[in-house]
Amino acid sequence: MPMGGLAVTANGAGGDFGGRITTAVAITCIVAASGGLIFGYDIGISGGVTTMEPFLQKFFPSILRKAANAKTNVYCVYDSQVLTAFTSSLYIAGLAATLVASRVTAVFGRKFTMVLGGCTFLVGAAVNSGAQNIAMLILGRIFLGFGVGFTNQATPVYLAEVAPPKWRGAFITGFQFFLGIGVVSANCINYGTAKIKFGWRLSLGLAIVPAVIMTLGALVITDSPSSLVDRGKLDQARKALTKVRGDSNVEAELAKLIKASEVAKAVVKEPFVTILERRYRPHLVMAILISFFQQVTGINVIAFYAPVLFQSVGFGSDSALLSAIILGLVNLGSILVSTFAVDRFGRRFLFLEGGIQMFVCQIALAILLGVTAGATGEKHIAKPEAVLVLILMCSYAAGFGWSWGPLTWLVPSEIFPLKIRTTGMSINVAVNFGSTFVLSQTFLTMLCHFKYGLFLFYAGWIAIMTIFIALFLPETKGIPLDSMDVVWKQHWYWRRFVKEEPY
Repeated sequence: MPMGGLAVTANGAGGDFGGRITTAVAITCIVAASGGLIFGYDIGISGGVTTMEPFLQKFFPSILRKAANAKTNVYCVYDSQVLTAFTSSLYIAGLAATLVASRVTAVFGRKFTMVLGGCTFLVGAAVNSGAQNIAMLILGRIFLGFGVGFTNQATPVYLAEVAPPKWRGAFITGFQFFLGIGVVSANCINYGTAKIKFGWRLSLGLAIVPAVIMTLGALVITDSPSSLVDRGKLDQARKALTKVRGDSNVEAELAKLIKASEVAKAVVKEPFVTILERRYRPHLVMAILISFFQQVTGINVIAFYAPVLFQSVGFGSDSALLSAIILGLVNLGSILVSTFAVDRFGRRFLFLEGGIQMFVCQIALAILLGVTAGATGEKHIAKPEAVLVLILMCSYAAGFGWSWGPLTWLVPSEIFPLKIRTTGMSINVAVNFGSTFVLSQTFLTMLCHFKYGLFLFYAGWIAIMTIFIALFLPETKGIPLDSMDVVWKQHWYWRRFVKEEPY
């Protein structure tokens, strides 16, 4: 057995109920996974509008003046704290929302929280599209943040509870796939609206579309059986199980859910206190570090600022937007690879392969930019070198797309027992938003001061996280949620925390 690995069959103590994929469970999971659309659209749209001259002229004219200065180096053109505040304000709002979402999801259900997130995001899109000043822009971003916070907390938990254990990985990566669709759609819209005077308003306002799609979809699906049982709605839970499993013989699985709920309700402690207990140390560490590590791969800041970055290294405005579309399509294709591979090869394999690939690409990017743009960043980057930058970023995006992208949502959503599942996922998403806020607020300043060394900074973190996964993450492929304690009890390090402890 590898030091950090563990192989456990799906037919563990908890049983593998409803292992086959039914039409109902496929449709339900696809509709729920569409919650990723709103997050992806926002990631893609934010970076694009910040390269549109009418948008910059209205809200950030100092950037245009800086860009007109021939002496400004390529790393520092877009260094503006107000501009990054526009992008990153969403994430501090999302952090606050996801902590509230833990209680909302437990009391009102996963479905309710997804609908609430969609409606809040819709309000934010409307405010942003009609913004007249920076204050309105940031207010709209805060509403968007609340929407994304609720949705990102509830959707992965819902998918983990509804999907058959054998195919849970594939269904939860659907969330990341829809996130990727949102990014690509936003980049395409930015490319089409870039030449329109008020194109930025159109780009920001069209965020209403994915919000409506997700909200309407969430309204028509049933809540997860686990959530219904936990709220005492046993008849609805039985009907939901029958529907998604395609089998009327669901009493054994229902009994298992009822038992898990009774165990959870027997704990009178506040969930945020319970999760700090020694026996849940492995779960908490994974929820925090996997989420944090995803952000220090550098992917979100590169996705936010891809058009800005490509424009800085020699592409024109239109070419920069087109390059961002290419980057998004590569990422989308790689998520599909993950969907088919995650339940075949496991979570650890994809984490490790993706980490090595991203590390190599970041080192290569640093060397290339160091040689071409120079230490000062004032050298002109020729088109062949700019194309090579795009190729390396695409390879990096592919590595992320089949590893840290979908698996950051998958692993935390499946490792927690029912009594602290929503709390654990809230912490995971809160760390994600908090890390994204800090990194997106500082990325352009770091790019200006670190220059090509910024990619070495991310490469160092990727090396650390890859070693961490190799040593400390057990394999969770195919394990029923109520049998997940087995993987910790058999792990070379974590067993000292959970051995002989009741789950």
